[in-house]
Amino acid sequence: VQLQASGGGSVQAGGSLRLSCAASGRPFGENPMGWFRQAPGKEREFVAAITGRGGSAYSADSVKGRFTISRDNAKNTVYLQMNSLKPEDTAVYYCAASSTRRASVVLGSRSIYDYWGQGTQVTVSS
Repeated sequence: VQLQASGGGSVQAGGSLRLSCAASGRPFGENPMGWFRQAPGKEREFVAAITGRGGSAYSADSVKGRFTISRDNAKNTVYLQMNSLKPEDTAVYYCAASSTRRASVVLGSRSIYDYWGQGTQVTVSS
């Protein structure tokens, strides 16, 4: 199983980026997928998650109203649309996928995800 993240880059504050994460090796359509990020010197933190079949989406308070997670199960891909980017959004962004269905209450926990992408750098300048 592989998760391939792409779409990172450098933008000015207020700009937008769209991250993609394509999964291969097995289908994840029934299982949750998520995005986390890690800034230098900080722990990896939850950004957003989406349940299997895209029924529900959840996001951290710090990105609510600016970031949107979505998925295309036909392509086995999850997306993160990031708008109104701020310098504090600068981090390496990681996608993740769970091998099983999970209760929505735990989707923000790193421990429930079994597979991780390699990370893609997002840099926002002021």
